[in-house]
Amino acid sequence: MRGEKMPKLTGKDQWIVLKRLLRYAIPHKKSIAIALLLLILTITGGIVGPLIIQTFIDDYLTPMNFPEREVLTIALVYIGIQVFIVGVSYFQLLRFQEIALKIIQQMRVDVFTKVQGLGMRYFDKTAGGSIVSRVTNDTEAIKEMFVSVIVTFLQAIFVLIGVYIALFSLDVKLSLLSLLLLPLFLLIIVIYRRYSADFYQDIRERLSQLNAKIAESLSGMGMVQAFRQEDRFEAEFESINEGHYKAGMRNIKFDGMLLGPAIDLMYAFAIVAVLGYFGFMSLESSVEVGVLYAFSTLIARLFQPIQQVMQRLSIFQQALVAASRVFKLMDDSDMEPEQIENKNAEIRNGKIEFRDVTFSYDGKTDVLKNISFTANAGETVALVGHTGSGKSSIINLLMRFYEYEQGEIVIDGVSLKNYPKEELRKKTGLVLQDPFLFYGDIESNIRLHDKSMSSAEVRAAAEFVQANEFIEKLHDKYSQKVTERGSTFSSGQRQLVAFARTIATNPKILVLDEATANIDTETEVAIQASLEKMRRGRTTIAIAHRLSTIQDAELILVLHKGEIVERGTHQELIAQQGLYHKMYLLQNGILDDAI
Repeated sequence: MRGEKMPKLTGKDQWIVLKRLLRYAIPHKKSIAIALLLLILTITGGIVGPLIIQTFIDDYLTPMNFPEREVLTIALVYIGIQVFIVGVSYFQLLRFQEIALKIIQQMRVDVFTKVQGLGMRYFDKTAGGSIVSRVTNDTEAIKEMFVSVIVTFLQAIFVLIGVYIALFSLDVKLSLLSLLLLPLFLLIIVIYRRYSADFYQDIRERLSQLNAKIAESLSGMGMVQAFRQEDRFEAEFESINEGHYKAGMRNIKFDGMLLGPAIDLMYAFAIVAVLGYFGFMSLESSVEVGVLYAFSTLIARLFQPIQQVMQRLSIFQQALVAASRVFKLMDDSDMEPEQIENKNAEIRNGKIEFRDVTFSYDGKTDVLKNISFTANAGETVALVGHTGSGKSSIINLLMRFYEYEQGEIVIDGVSLKNYPKEELRKKTGLVLQDPFLFYGDIESNIRLHDKSMSSAEVRAAAEFVQANEFIEKLHDKYSQKVTERGSTFSSGQRQLVAFARTIATNPKILVLDEATANIDTETEVAIQASLEKMRRGRTTIAIAHRLSTIQDAELILVLHKGEIVERGTHQELIAQQGLYHKMYLLQNGILDDAI
């Protein structure tokens, strides 16, 4: 899977994204006001400096008049202003950086919270690396916008206002002519924004594809090496990386043509115009050297923030594209199923009823068709069938990973949709075929950071499923470090920890999704007694490949192509000599022909 193809960003779309981004700054309006005040002071000092130099040149240097006290005062004032600018600039930049980091901090929390609430449908269609790219790379690009672009834009606005006030105080006619620069600046910005968004969108999508490919290769490194797929993955990665490089080069060429050179050329023409104007003026009357210095310096100050704005337009465009990707994730409607919660609903016995449930993942092909069965409190209902028969889909619906539209699922006479989510998760224990262990230690993986659970309860749960035996042999016992996904433990050990984690919560309903499939025969024999104890007094829904593990189930459902084709106890199904009977003979080596 790769990242989703994003639609083209129009000018209207960019404006909507920008307004939404700026809303994140509202909680920090007091800090922003302080930062803006510091920015205005910095800019004012930068504009006053050339005017002081102009006064010195025209009033003292040109007439060769150097009264000691006045000249010293001018020098001290000028130096004082420069020192003041340096100090204020530091605190101003610090304040803006702090605001930007807080905004991105909140945005990342919002994105991560959204991801936690997305339904399984979203993860079925979206690569994990693409999601990681949005939470990390895209938010980092947005941070750069708040750190540098917004500050630069604000600085440019204040500098333009301040510089033009100073210019008009020096020469009104030339200042009016210099106003013609503004529409030229705006024209360049409009052209750049129009074409650059496509380039940056292409770059970010290819970066997302790179992350997806890296995540896929890392998570499946064992299979990659076992089946000698290194060359294929390297070629695919190189192809995506080459596309990313070409997209980057297209953007660099566009930036290089339109940003720096265009502004430099405008600046050259502006300086020539200023010097030419004063040159012609000097033919008619004398021109004050200080005014010429101040005007040319202020024109340079005018172009400086404009140059910075143009240089940061690329960052701005990247941030808008990145933000549109982040907001698309945050606006995704594939949320986990909502509960119409009845606060008083409580699972007391654990009786489960499926009533004519039909379900489809894509809305087109039904993977479950009119599924009906009852699991009475304390009973075990086993689901068997070939791959794709619908066993896991029944589990997915019972766990509320997916929404069902047709039929009803009822627990203790109350619709599954009416239970508070917390009640469902608390009273339902799930053990998967491939258990997932979190980074930490053994105890934290059993406790799952439940502070109300004591260490004694953790150990009791481990002892109950006979996990305590191998844990006590570890160097650090229950404090033994668990690496990512528990890769340093065997499949059987990971499964035993998963059993202990489940039993520690004392659920009313137990869901076993082929829980013993990856456990060796010796380990399986050791935990069968534990499984029997776990099921005692609990309603159990168990998917099983090994029919020997569910022969004592009160009800066995045989599924085929999404339908229940047989049901009964082990002995009843054997007597029917149907599909279950053939599966049983195959597993016992009696029947050699495939079904």
